[in-house]
Amino acid sequence: MSLSFTKMHGLGNDFVVIDARQNDPALDTATIRHLCDRRFGIGCDQLVLLTVPTLDGADVHVRFFNPDGSEAGACGNASRCVAKFVGGTPTLQTAAGLLPTIRDGDLFTINMGVPRLDWQDVPLSQACDTLHLPLHDAAACSMGNPHATIFGDTSRAEGLGAGLEQDALFPERANIGFAQILSPTHMRLRVWERGAGLTLACGSGACAAVVNAVRRGLTERTCTVTMDGGDLRITWRADGHVLMTGPAATVFHGTTA
Repeated sequence: MSLSFTKMHGLGNDFVVIDARQNDPALDTATIRHLCDRRFGIGCDQLVLLTVPTLDGADVHVRFFNPDGSEAGACGNASRCVAKFVGGTPTLQTAAGLLPTIRDGDLFTINMGVPRLDWQDVPLSQACDTLHLPLHDAAACSMGNPHATIFGDTSRAEGLGAGLEQDALFPERANIGFAQILSPTHMRLRVWERGAGLTLACGSGACAAVVNAVRRGLTERTCTVTMDGGDLRITWRADGHVLMTGPAATVFHGTTA
């Protein structure tokens, strides 16, 4: 099966974008894994499938797939790439809800919605204070996908990420962020992504880290998040919505054999 695709990235977090709005290829798990493979396929942190929206007010329906074939509910960096791909200021229909976008030159702002803070909504496997989990004193929330943030040394990401992603506390697995607070308006962050491993950047992880830092009184509600691939600006507005601002880049277009 020959597929046209576009390779894109947001701060080095890279994606294979397939526009299926006119012809849906109905990709199965094995095909997704093959396309995401960096040696035998195209290679990416996530595959992004665009289809016709089914909700009023949406311009495109977006689905995000991890390299292991599992589906993610949200991806901030990929959402900016989709906004660039579609053009204008589209509203994205995702499993996490409708995500409006704003464009300012080369920067894209995605309204990532309202974080969910109750333990059932993360979700966790047992009742816990989501601000202080019994697991490395992490803080947890959902940005449409489950996140836990550990504050302190970001170098622990390689050693702890894989095990914590699959800890029994997270029945749907979790994205694990390792955050170092540099100032009330600046943090350093590395994220072990569920189903993808350590990536250069994670948009929803940056949102979760700022939400969790604000809840603990560690940062202000607008914060620059520096990741291995670059910076995002995150604002947790007074109305509860989280805005994520950063760049998106097109790398190349191609067709599979």
